[in-house]
Amino acid sequence: MSRVLTVLIVCAGSALGGGLRYLMALWAQARGWTSFPWATLAVNFVGCFFIMLISTIAARRTMGTDLRLFLTTGIMGGLTTYSTFDFETTQYIHSGRAPMAALYVAVTLVACFGAGLIGRAIVD
Repeated sequence: MSRVLTVLIVCAGSALGGGLRYLMALWAQARGWTSFPWATLAVNFVGCFFIMLISTIAARRTMGTDLRLFLTTGIMGGLTTYSTFDFETTQYIHSGRAPMAALYVAVTLVACFGAGLIGRAIVD
């Protein structure tokens, strides 16, 4: 299959994942669950579960590359990028590289939090 078609497949999955994320936010708001980011926690939890489930199935059984990309990079990526962070960290741990996993977690948390503070400071 052509690379352009694969990109379109990922884009379609991303649109679905983004739509699901928005619907989860609306659902949580409708219930008055606004004192804690429950919707974000829920999509991150669901995304981490499903990206690992799908990736493990893909590694152990026959799953086409386009289907795997549609489900993981597409839907789960549109739903939450935290699932990719979880997958990459888990891969480090699974391959016996726990120090690299710890470094990745620490750098990601510090760098991303810092980037957010800088972005806000620019506007403030």
